[in-house]
Amino acid sequence: MTTPRILVTGGAGFIGSHYTRALLRHPAARVTVLDKLTYAGNRDNLRPVSGHRGFRFVRGDIRDVAVVDRLVAESDQIVHFAAESHVDRSIADGRGFTETNVLGTQILLGAARRHGVRRFVHISTDEVYGSIASGAAKETAPLRPSSPYAASKAASDLMALAYHRTYALDVRVTRCSNNYGTHQHPEKLIPRFVTNLLRGRTVPLFGDGGHVRDWLHVEDHVRGIELVRTQGAPGEIYNIGGGRPLTNKELTGRLLESCGYGWDMVDHARDREGHDRRYAVDDGKIRATLGYRTARDFTTALEETVRWYRDHPHWWKPLTEVGVR
Repeated sequence: MTTPRILVTGGAGFIGSHYTRALLRHPAARVTVLDKLTYAGNRDNLRPVSGHRGFRFVRGDIRDVAVVDRLVAESDQIVHFAAESHVDRSIADGRGFTETNVLGTQILLGAARRHGVRRFVHISTDEVYGSIASGAAKETAPLRPSSPYAASKAASDLMALAYHRTYALDVRVTRCSNNYGTHQHPEKLIPRFVTNLLRGRTVPLFGDGGHVRDWLHVEDHVRGIELVRTQGAPGEIYNIGGGRPLTNKELTGRLLESCGYGWDMVDHARDREGHDRRYAVDDGKIRATLGYRTARDFTTALEETVRWYRDHPHWWKPLTEVGVR
């Protein structure tokens, strides 16, 4: 069987680069990364695979029809990570989120249809379900996004699934819990708290700290995506969970302990607008049908993540010095 030519959008970002590096562990892999290299994309994330003979990097925007058309024509499969993803930024100005996440996805889907791409894996988020009172959301749960970011992702999910229903394009959608691990931009909660504490700065805890998030190690997420790409079914949605729900206050306590600080380093901030109280996904479907299992122990993996940021200030300090902390 011929090795598929895979186009990975957003492959220089946090999750996309982990996924790209995992694909390129195979000597025969053929991967093209398309990334705009916004503030969240970093070529250094791909340095370990830059010499792989099957790897190519293209700097470009998924909204650029000409660039997308050329790259999709050369691809057999697409794994679509590229997105604006920071909730606070979307609350400040949602236009860019709509343009990238909805229009950009539609441009990719249109090119995939024109060129007969065999498979399109669309990476989404648990935030499309909105806040849930208890338990965990199944794939059949209604979409009730709260933020402009989540709304744009929900719209892109529906656009992708519409291309399956209308054009029979092989589209597979994944929705994941909150990711953590190395190479995550310090605008996100765990790296933001860790990099602040490593510099002796306080950390902001919104509201009462009782907001619940399920935490998924990026390596487990990558394994789940690969199961969906290689064994999943067209037109299906698969939740990928970490099975480790924590309140933000509980997580803050763990990070303070890991960095050697107490609660005097916490600033209690006014709660964010539209701040969802609880996210959690029921991933029973991917476990039952594709054999998904988490492999990373949360306590060990969180300590490894903190240690990575402690040992790699050259990676994250330039990102914090431009005003995003």
